[in-house]
Amino acid sequence: MANHSVDPAAPDEQYLAFWRERHLCTLTTLRPDGSPHVVPVGVTYDAETGLARVITNVTSTKVRHVRTAGAEGARVAVCQVDGPRWATLEGRARVHTEPDRVAEAVRRYAERYERTPGPNPARVVIEIEVERTLGRG
Repeated sequence: MANHSVDPAAPDEQYLAFWRERHLCTLTTLRPDGSPHVVPVGVTYDAETGLARVITNVTSTKVRHVRTAGAEGARVAVCQVDGPRWATLEGRARVHTEPDRVAEAVRRYAERYERTPGPNPARVVIEIEVERTLGRG
């Protein structure tokens, strides 16, 4: 893994492997006053499509922050840390409610975290179009 910037179009295998390991992550969104809102989440990263995904409840604060940004999406970051290793994905987030998108996010979550979430009719997915990747291995 690189020492700082990682090419989002061609992340190395070490960086991708770190995103497949089971790690709790954080999602940072911005409140209306511009201050950061940081919460623990599970994140999956699909480098081929350039998408990171977070499943959550439609009534969550993070969903409200993303939706407040409008159609252009909210600027967000997700990060994970394991000792001296860390990785951050930055990009534009949008909330999706389509059943196929939510199901794909749940499938990926179950694969990474080795646990299938129970049914939740209020579940949505926050999809992040990754624009910048950072890390240190």
